[in-house]
Amino acid sequence: MLFLYTLIVQIANFLLKIIAQFSPKIKLFVNGRKAVFEILAAKIKANDKTIWFHAASLGEYEQGLPVIEKIKEKFPNHKIIVTFFSPSGYEVRKNNTVADVTVYLPLDTRKNAQRFLQLARPEMAFFIKYEYWPNYLNELRKLKTPTYLISGILRENQLFFKWYGGFYRKALETFTHFFVQNEISKKLLLQLDKTNVTVSGDTRFDRVVAILEKDNTLDFIENFKNDTLTIVVGSSWPKDESLLINYINQTKEKVKFIIAPHNIKAEQIQELKKSTSKKVVLFSELNTTSIKPLNEYDVFIIDTIGILTKIYSYADIAYVGGGFGNPGVHNILEPATFGVPIVIGPNFSHFDEAIKLEENKGCISIKNYNELKIAFSTLIQNKETRDEKGKICAEFVQKNKGATNSILTQITP
Repeated sequence: MLFLYTLIVQIANFLLKIIAQFSPKIKLFVNGRKAVFEILAAKIKANDKTIWFHAASLGEYEQGLPVIEKIKEKFPNHKIIVTFFSPSGYEVRKNNTVADVTVYLPLDTRKNAQRFLQLARPEMAFFIKYEYWPNYLNELRKLKTPTYLISGILRENQLFFKWYGGFYRKALETFTHFFVQNEISKKLLLQLDKTNVTVSGDTRFDRVVAILEKDNTLDFIENFKNDTLTIVVGSSWPKDESLLINYINQTKEKVKFIIAPHNIKAEQIQELKKSTSKKVVLFSELNTTSIKPLNEYDVFIIDTIGILTKIYSYADIAYVGGGFGNPGVHNILEPATFGVPIVIGPNFSHFDEAIKLEENKGCISIKNYNELKIAFSTLIQNKETRDEKGKICAEFVQKNKGATNSILTQITP
């Protein structure tokens, strides 16, 4: 089965090179991997000691960041290598300051895995949340490299639990320890006779708690808000935006909106701007002479990346997008840590924090425009309700922090 798996990966690699001629994202995926081995050879010297972290994409990187930072403190003489699978992670965080080397992970063939590990020579390897690459894991096992899964999530529909998933189950033997988010994941691993498991929780809670200690001031957001009740829309998709724009255009409430779309392509930003009947300003227009004072606008569209977390600190209400798509809602912990009540779409069953916050009444799930209108109106008109739900969110985050320290106490090279 491993041979067949590797063959499929090689065929996929061939097809991706063809698709890359027509897709900018796939082109980044393919071209970004071409120089990986040369970069490693140039940046990792013979006497360097290294530790390797792998993240699928941006969300997993942010999830693993508290552990990466603590490992860097604990092992200051080691170089940190961070790899990404997806362009949406690598292209955003390729210039991060925590890693000494940041590259794409070459596709999972035996040859690639062997060459990568020969050049990287990690003393420890960390996989974040749910990335399992059989050839890399098999080669790590041969080298007897301590290997950890952090903030792991397992589900019954994964290959490990299928009759034909034997080669995947074999790969799990590589892990020195599994640090999982919940008891369900632990029970599933116990079914596979894996007893080296700790329910440490989700390191994202540590990540967002740390945000509170940073300077989250943004003068231009403060000027726009101007002491007016503000709804911040984060990581919105077109299905979210169709409901939101309808509400923005129709509402008579005295409220301002900040929209940070998931996709910031110029044509889609302009389409979003044109669909809004209120006074709109774009982040990219801030340095132009044509705009009025920011406090005169009703809607602020953030057509840039990297500042949404700070913007949440100005929210009175947050709407987090993705809940009308698959796999579902984006990160709700960032607004939650600031004590902001949250509204999301209906698809959140894959996200424990969303399930629990919705059950605890800190988060409101809506299925259509009418439910969105009711949720917003209720929160806008009732400060007591806003404060109560915001408090539930903030306390939930604080209650669940500590996963990083739980992991660090059991890590040895």
